[in-house]
Amino acid sequence: MSRSTNFPIYLEIGEKKSFAGAVDWPGWCRSGRDEAAAVQALLDYGPRYGRILDAADISFAPPTETAAFDIVERLEGNATTDFGAPAAVPSSDTEPFDENDLRHYEALLPAFWQAFDRAVQAGTGKELRKGPRGGGRELEKIMDHVLGAEAGYLRAMAWKGHKVDSEADLHDELRRIRPAILEALAAAARGELPDRGPRGGTVWSPRYFVRRSIWHLLDHAWEIEDRILS
Repeated sequence: MSRSTNFPIYLEIGEKKSFAGAVDWPGWCRSGRDEAAAVQALLDYGPRYGRILDAADISFAPPTETAAFDIVERLEGNATTDFGAPAAVPSSDTEPFDENDLRHYEALLPAFWQAFDRAVQAGTGKELRKGPRGGGRELEKIMDHVLGAEAGYLRAMAWKGHKVDSEADLHDELRRIRPAILEALAAAARGELPDRGPRGGTVWSPRYFVRRSIWHLLDHAWEIEDRILS
């Protein structure tokens, strides 16, 4: 977890957009047009991130100024970064993953699953504000997108023990994939997942899987909340 006064963060720097992410708090990751804007956005979202942890009785005190951030790593972004999603892997995410890490994520992940579910519940039956030129997914499309991403992230971690039923209820499938995620992480903690793909391709580390998964869940949970028309 973070130190008492400083929060170690990393920066992912693209040509058009940058991300700032908290090393010890997966999912607390925001973007801006440059480094300074990304760091400010991270600070601004600290209380919102903290409210999710408070609801799960997880202790977290967000910083009140950017001076509390300690930049420990700068990473080169790519086209995905500029598109609007973090893509670089912090060096801390390549560290060994064991049973203690598993227990930590088993406590942390449900907080963010519940946050997404609360956002979906709040948006059910409500009109969502359109984006520029009338864009923006409707609620079911967001849910389907998140479900597809979670399944893709599992495959990126070389876990083959789950298949999405495209004919099933979206709420049921979102609930069903979550035990599969915990099962995959448990396998990773036991050293049962490969480090490389069958043809030498990159396999996501469990730490990066959790970081990317929570970021994606929160990005869309907050999108739903911000687009609900009262």
